Amino acid sequence: MTATQTKFPIDLNAYKPLKLDPTVSQLTDDQRETLKANIQLIRDAIVFFTATGAARGVGGHTGGPYDTAPEVAILDAFFRGNPNKFVPVFFDEAGHRVATQYLMAAIYGELPAEQLLRYREAHSKLPGHPELELTPGVKFSSGRLGHLWPYINGVAAANPDRVVCCLGSDGSQQEGNDAEAARMAVSQNLNVKLFIDDNDVTIAGHPSHYLKGFSVAKTLAGHGLTILEGNGEDLDDLYRRMCQAVTTDGPVAVINQRKMATGIDGIEGSPHGHDVIPVDAAIKYLDAQGRSDAANFLKQIEKPKNPYSYLGSSDEVGSNRNVFGETVASILSDMDAETRKANVLCIDSDLEGSCGLKQIRQATPDIFLSGGIMERGNFSAAAGFGMEAGKQGIFATFSAFLEMCISEITMARLNYSNVLCHFSHSGIDDMADNTCHFGLNNMFADNGLDDGHDTKLYFPADAGQMAACVKAVFHDPGMRFIFSTRSKVPNILDTDGNDFFGEGYSFTPGKDEVIREGTAGYVVSFGDALHRALDAVERLKQEGIDVGLINKPTLNRVDEDAIAKIGASPFVLVVEAFNRRTGLGSRFGSWLLERGLTPKFAHLGTYREGCGGLWEQYPHQGIDPDSIMAKVKELVG
Repeated sequence: MTATQTKFPIDLNAYKPLKLDPTVSQLTDDQRETLKANIQLIRDAIVFFTATGAARGVGGHTGGPYDTAPEVAILDAFFRGNPNKFVPVFFDEAGHRVATQYLMAAIYGELPAEQLLRYREAHSKLPGHPELELTPGVKFSSGRLGHLWPYINGVAAANPDRVVCCLGSDGSQQEGNDAEAARMAVSQNLNVKLFIDDNDVTIAGHPSHYLKGFSVAKTLAGHGLTILEGNGEDLDDLYRRMCQAVTTDGPVAVINQRKMATGIDGIEGSPHGHDVIPVDAAIKYLDAQGRSDAANFLKQIEKPKNPYSYLGSSDEVGSNRNVFGETVASILSDMDAETRKANVLCIDSDLEGSCGLKQIRQATPDIFLSGGIMERGNFSAAAGFGMEAGKQGIFATFSAFLEMCISEITMARLNYSNVLCHFSHSGIDDMADNTCHFGLNNMFADNGLDDGHDTKLYFPADAGQMAACVKAVFHDPGMRFIFSTRSKVPNILDTDGNDFFGEGYSFTPGKDEVIREGTAGYVVSFGDALHRALDAVERLKQEGIDVGLINKPTLNRVDEDAIAKIGASPFVLVVEAFNRRTGLGSRFGSWLLERGLTPKFAHLGTYREGCGGLWEQYPHQGIDPDSIMAKVKELVG
C-alpha cells in the first residue's frame, strides 16, 4: 500500500472555505454550522493520519492539533475574509502540532492529500515538526518550545499594519523565553495575538499538579497583555473572544480551557493524548464518526522493520535511556533515606518517561522534583543543590535542548557544582521528529577552560556499558554528562561472540577500548554509531581489509595510550552521529597533530537536514555501514 496508489479515505473537499469579518462578533446559523462541520473534518482527518504514524511506529502527536481545530478553522476564515489585515500563517509555538500545518496545506491544495498517508515516514517530507522549504505549504519552522513567540514578535515588527497570530500552549508558556517575549510584545505594543490551548496536560502530567501556583492567564496578565479567557469548546464564545482579540490594538492572549483530546475515548484529559493516538483508539473513534474507510485503512498498515542484520552485535537490544534511570534508581535505593534526602535532588523537565527519570521517581519519590518545561531553570536548580561537596543534582532532558543550557552550564562550572546530567535522544537515530530534535552539538557542554572545574562527557555504546558507566561515575565530583539515544541498541560482542560489556566488565573514565584489532587502520566511534561501525569493520575483514575499531566512550578526554596506537596506524576514520562541525571528529584531528601523529584522517558525521523516519536517518547522513566501508576503502586505496 503506497500513498501514490491509495486515495486519502476522508474527502477533504468537504471542507467549506468560509470568509468571516472579525468586526462582526456574532455568527449566523449558517456560519456556525459550516464552522462546526469544518472543525469536525479537521479533527477526524488529524486523528486518522496521525494514527498512521502510530501504526508505522514513527509516532505523531494527535491531541494538540486535535484540540486547536476550532481556533484554526476560525483563523482560516479570518485569513480568507481579509488577507491584507493578517499575516496569513498559522504560526504555532508547539511544533509537535505539525499535523495542523500539513492538513491545512492539503486543504489549500499545496500538498496532495495522499501524501498525508506517509506522515513522518522517511523521505516523505512530513517530519514531526514543521520545516520551512521542506514541505510544500509549510510557512515556518518550529519545534523547541518557547522559541516561536519571540520570533514572531519580529514578524509583527516587520508587519506593523497586520495582525500576527500564534497558536500557543500551556506547556510552551512555561518556558522563560515566552516571559521575555511577553515583555517585548507589551512594551512595543506589537499586534501579536496568542490563542493558547490551556488543557492542563503535558507529557509527564498535569501542570496544575506539578506547578502549583502557575496560571497562564495570571502570568500573561502580569506582563500586561489583554487576557480573554474562556471555554475553547464553546464555539460562539470562542468566536466572540477571537474577534475581540484581532480587533483590539496590541498584544492579546485568548486562553482556551478544554480537556486534552476532548471526545476521544481512552485519551481524553490524559497525558496519553499528548503523543500519537493508539491505533485501536483511533479506529474506535473513526468508526463512531462514520469514517469506516479511514478505520479500515489503519487496520491494513504493517509496521516496517529494519531488514539490516549487524555483524558483531547481538539480536538482543536495550534502551540505554531507561537503563540510565534503572541504574541510578538502584544506587539511590541502596542509600538510607536520610542520607539520600540530604545529598541528592533529581529534577525532571516534563520528560521523565523519555529520559529514564520515571524509574527514579518510582523508586525514590522523596528526592524527585517535577520541574515542568523549564530546562534552564531546572538545570540551574540541580546545579545549585550540588554546590556543596558531597551533594549532587541529577538533571535530564533531550540532547537537542542542551544548547538551551550552555550559559547555565558555564555558571554551574564556575560555582563548582556537582551535577549528573543525562541527555537522551542524542544523535539522529529513530528521530522522526527530525532536525529540530536532533541532538548534535553535545560537545558544547565541554565549554570550560583547561584549569576549570572537572567536566566529562560520556556516551556508552550499549546497555551493559551504560549501567557500568553510571555506577562508575555516580559519586564523582564535578559535571558529568551522560548521553543516550532514543533508539534501542544491540549489545556489542567480542570476537568470541560474548557481550563485550558483560559480566566482569568495569568502566574506566577516560579510557578508550579496542573492540577489534587491525593492521590497516582504525575506525574510532562511540554510542549508537559503534555497532554500525563494528558491522562495517567485520564486513571489511571478510573482504581482506584488516581494519580495527576503537570505542571512545569518554568523548572529551585523550587516552594517550590509545591515541598513540591509533596515530601509528595507516589511517583513522572517526564515525559519529554528532554534527560534523562540532563533534568528536572536529577535535580528534587536532589531538593527533598536537602529538606529531599523522595517519590519514577522515571524519563521518551528521551534515545535512533530516529525512524523517527512524533508522533511515543513518544512511541519509552517510554514516551507515555501507558508507563507512566506502570511506575506509577510499582511505586504504
